[in-house]
Amino acid sequence: MKLKIPPAIVFLVFGLLMYLLAEFLPFGYFDFFGRQYLMIALAVFAIIITVIALFQFYAAKTTIDPAQPGKTKKLVANGIYAYTRNPMYLAMLLLLLAWGVWLGNAFNTLFAAGFVAYMNRFQIEPEEQALAKIFNKDYKQYCLLVRRWF
Repeated sequence: MKLKIPPAIVFLVFGLLMYLLAEFLPFGYFDFFGRQYLMIALAVFAIIITVIALFQFYAAKTTIDPAQPGKTKKLVANGIYAYTRNPMYLAMLLLLLAWGVWLGNAFNTLFAAGFVAYMNRFQIEPEEQALAKIFNKDYKQYCLLVRRWF
């Protein structure tokens, strides 16, 4: 699999686009009671998901490098991976949503949706093809049982 842009860079680009939109779009601002609490909850949830996902990969002694899924030694399908096939990308999405809530522009949700679309097309689909070649029926069964995002 040839990875064109690392997921962390994609995440940062979408975060920058969200900032620019909030800074320069003269409408779409929102505020509500508990906005800061929602932002914190989303960010904390994202951090917890990331730590759990990384720990599970470490415990399984397999790679977390999205650029080289061919180095994957074990299919991790338990724990958080029993609920989402891509917890690290889900955590990135939650952080973008927290960032969007902090920025306070309703149109930032469009960038969050764009992040999901981009990741599905250019990152997750190629990863899934590579993992299907490695784990064959086991991975295909896993995909039937567990959703891509949540």
